[in-house]
Amino acid sequence: MASIDLQQQPVALGRRRLLVLLGAAVIAAALNYLVSRGAVALGADPGFRPLTAPVFIPFTLIGIVVGYTGWTTVARRSADPRSVLRRLVPAVLVLSMIPDLLLLATKVIPDTSTTAVLGLMLMHVVVAAVAVPAYQLTKPVVKTS
Repeated sequence: MASIDLQQQPVALGRRRLLVLLGAAVIAAALNYLVSRGAVALGADPGFRPLTAPVFIPFTLIGIVVGYTGWTTVARRSADPRSVLRRLVPAVLVLSMIPDLLLLATKVIPDTSTTAVLGLMLMHVVVAAVAVPAYQLTKPVVKTS
């Protein structure tokens, strides 16, 4: 008769969750690198710091961690997390672009251009597109009623 060691199961789940989230972070960072190079190829100034890896990689990681925190909070506390997240994820994605739009309007960072800011905004979409499926793999949400 096979037995399940209940003490090991949470560790295995935690390890799997960490691997999935780390994988999502690597994929999102790699895709954001391609977005940054594409923005430069389309005319963004190569000196525009937000499109450089030392700037966008930490923000990519922060976005994934903050998003996962929100996802798990909703999954844990909502009676219908799927419905809440279906509205919340796009709303947060749009709201996350407000600083980019303010940057475009004020140009407080040297070498700001429309192409550069569109590249930054696309990076937000990339992070969401990679992170949401990872969150669903690590903390699936289902309607509970």
